[in-house]
Amino acid sequence: MALTLIALYYYVCDCYDKQVRWQVQRFSSNKLEGQISDEELLTIYLFCVAYQEKTTLRSMHRYMHQHWATYFPNLPAYQTFGNRINRLADAFPVLIKQLITDLGVGEQDAQVLLVDSMPIITCSAKRQPKVALELVDKTYCASKGFYYHGVKLHLLGQRRSGSLPLPYALGITPASAHDLTCLRPVLGQLSEKIIVADKAYADQKLRAQVIDQQQIELLTPVKGVKNKPESLVHFDQASNDLFSRAVSSLRQPIESFFSWLQHKTQLQLASKVRSTLGLKVHVFGKIAAALCILMKFNP
Repeated sequence: MALTLIALYYYVCDCYDKQVRWQVQRFSSNKLEGQISDEELLTIYLFCVAYQEKTTLRSMHRYMHQHWATYFPNLPAYQTFGNRINRLADAFPVLIKQLITDLGVGEQDAQVLLVDSMPIITCSAKRQPKVALELVDKTYCASKGFYYHGVKLHLLGQRRSGSLPLPYALGITPASAHDLTCLRPVLGQLSEKIIVADKAYADQKLRAQVIDQQQIELLTPVKGVKNKPESLVHFDQASNDLFSRAVSSLRQPIESFFSWLQHKTQLQLASKVRSTLGLKVHVFGKIAAALCILMKFNP
């Protein structure tokens, strides 16, 4: 495990020098004696989440202090540690981009994109939200059958044969944002792709538009039409059911990816987040850590 930690640290240092350093606001020189560097803090976060199943800052700090103090002699007190990690919120999206590039995806697989969203819960609907109010709002989660306050993670993933999809584009929005509304701006930047989604993204007008203008095939399960004659419903039922099952089978890997992501990082549970920066670290930091598991650092 020590070799994994060292390899991860060297990788983070390389990414930091090339790209991350330009996206991070520096509050100190990070070179003074007694100061822990940004690279060390990023390594600690990724290592704890990816390989030690430590998903809170307090558990990370306690674990590193007890087991890896010789590797990080300048580890600060918990409060300073938490503040410094939150200041690195903008670093994690850059790391995600670099990790995706290094993982790579075949050109054939890159033609098929899977899209879905995942709720991230800051508190239940019975409570009053007090954190990241510019991002958090209340909505109903149909798949789980409850109301909650939080945000929604939207993911457009590249399909990979026999493996979990890789993120192609991702972002967070208030929880009440409709999935299709969030996808529209991304569609404008794509061409010659096949996008597989669920019924929430079904829109016949949009589908015809992207096929004609951008050669994008938008595949969704067949959505029922209101007031359609019953005779026509029965006439089309067999073919519609077969098509819907085929689409659902194609998009199953992105559901598996979300399930795996939740299992490894507890991403959906953001009740311990105490600030907007903390929420961004919680989301993008854990996605970066999950991608590290798929990287060469996995023993």
